[in-house]
This record gives sequence, structure tokens and C-alpha cells, in this order.
Amino acid sequence: MKSLKSNHNPLASAAFQIDVLEGKGESGLEIPLFQDKLLSSGLFPLKPTGIDIFQVNVGKMCNQTCKHCHVDAGPDRREIMTRETMEQCLEVLRHTDIPTVDITGGAPEMNPHFRWLVEQCSQLGKKVMVRCNLTIVMANPKYHDLPQFYRDHRVEVVSSLPFYNADRTDRQRGKGVFEDSIKALRLLNQVGYGQEGSGLVLNLVYNPSGAFLPGSQTTLEKEFKKTLFQEFGIRFNNLYAITNMPVSRFLEFLLNTGNFDGYMEKLADAFNPAAAAGVMCRNTISVGWDGYLYDCDFNQMLELTVDTPTSRHIRDFNLDQLNRRDIVLNQHCYGCTAGAGSSCGGVTS
Repeated sequence: MKSLKSNHNPLASAAFQIDVLEGKGESGLEIPLFQDKLLSSGLFPLKPTGIDIFQVNVGKMCNQTCKHCHVDAGPDRREIMTRETMEQCLEVLRHTDIPTVDITGGAPEMNPHFRWLVEQCSQLGKKVMVRCNLTIVMANPKYHDLPQFYRDHRVEVVSSLPFYNADRTDRQRGKGVFEDSIKALRLLNQVGYGQEGSGLVLNLVYNPSGAFLPGSQTTLEKEFKKTLFQEFGIRFNNLYAITNMPVSRFLEFLLNTGNFDGYMEKLADAFNPAAAAGVMCRNTISVGWDGYLYDCDFNQMLELTVDTPTSRHIRDFNLDQLNRRDIVLNQHCYGCTAGAGSSCGGVTS
């Protein structure tokens, strides 16, 4: 499976995706504007509460090509963050009190400067989170020591596991992914991750396998913990249930299967003001692989930069301006505000 970009798919264009989301595509879907929903809830314009999380996407290169990926990541993507841009990120972190660095990709570990970045962030006293797809640990001998590296730098590991069996996981992420994920989880457990009293946090991420909202995060976490321990001896800390965003490859899936209209209507009908008040864009800034700034990772993939004309790139980072900005919205934002809400840290209400 190749990326949308390699296949020259029209959905590789952020502008084309936005046209589809706004009902300018073939479907002609009409749902209320997301900002009108916020306005009726007293939340428009949506403003930041302060930047607590500095999320860095270090590249779109990945060892997997997952069917639901909003990044359109894969082995054929070559966009990666340079060390110079990482230095600019570190300069911001040195001069602000932003406590948490959330490193993502693609598979962030495939960036040649990844370990250096983790080390530098750790030395600054920041809490470091890495979004690891698990299979990267098994992909090549040079990654086999990642569990030890993470342990040594007290990294919080956040790993995607669509389900607790092979069938549903492999259908979404590729053949053999579940088996390799279990192997990687065992290695993480062996160095202390997920073990009581270790302080080494291992969180899993669940995404639905189709055009529906995730079930109760609390119930899913209990099911995952019970099954993974009983069948594989795996322990972890928390499960995050995240709604699939109608962006990139999942948008392609919705269109190809005739589910786009129904899914968007489902998201809009499930709009929850309490979830909207807690969305991640309010306390996060997202840095793209090329240094441009976004309100969240999803806006990044749609190339919707922050609404601060003189602070749109990491080299021009202005904390005061960013804290006063209006958050950029579009129809995909319904994905974060439906039901119990959805963010990189799971439900929001």
C-alpha cells in the first residue's frame, strides 16, 4: 500500500480535502458550519487556555502504511524535520515554561536526529512523550534497544493498538502488525513500562475500525487490560479512545465506501459543548516537520497554519501572540467534539 501522495490521489492535496469537508465535492453534503455550533454554545471564537503541550511532528516517514492514517505517512514519504529546525524548537523550549514535549510522526524514531532531540528535551527538564507505533521496535535491529532508550530518558510511551486481537488490528494497520506489537509491548514491560511503581508510563491508543464513534473509553480500557494480560501477559497504564478524523486516508476510506455523508452527519449530531471546551488545540501548539505552526496535528495535515501572521513558523515563535490567537476551525473539528470528545490524550469530557 502506497501513500496518497505517491499514488497522485487528489486527496493528497489539503485544499481538495477541505473542499470535500466543506461540501464542495461530489457529495454536496450540507451540515452546519462548525463555528456556528461553537457560537451557539458560547465558545466562538475558540481561544487557547495556554500552551502546556509542545507537539513536534518530526516527519512523515513511517515503516507502516495504515488505512486510517491522517498523516498519510509511509515508507515512501521523505519529509523529515532537519536538525536546524529541531534546534529552533529547543530554543523555544529553553525560553518558555512549556512543560511537555509530545514527539510524533510518521514513525518519529525514523528521523536520524530523533534520539538527540529526546536527549536534549530531557536535559531541559521537560516531560517527553513519544508516539511509538510499536512495530518500529521490531522493524530493524537498530531499533531493538528503543525500550531501554525510552526507560533511560523516562519517556512516556504512547502506542497505537487498534484492538486486542490480530484480525482487527491487522486489517487496519497491515499483516503481522499485531504480532510485532505484542513483541514490542513485552519488551517495554520487561524494562518496567506499565509495571506498578516503576514510574514508566505506557499508554495505548484505540481507533475504531470503521465509520463509527469509539465506545466508552473506561469500558474499552477494562477490556484491553483484561484480555492483553490474560492472553499475552501485557500490562499498560491507560487506554486512549480516539475518534477517526475525516482527514487523508480515513477520508479516502469514507468516500470509497459511501460512508462520508453518514459519518459527518453522525459527528455533527453528536456535537458535545463540554467536549468542545476541552479540545487539545486549546492547550497545545503543533510544530510541522518544516517548522510551521498549527493549532493541532489535524490542522497541520490540512495545512491550516495558526492565525498569527507574524508567528507562523518556529523561528518566529511568539508565546504572547500565540496565547491570544483565535484557533483555526473547519468541518473536521466535529471529530474532536463528538460524544465524549477526542484528543491525543483520549476523551475530553
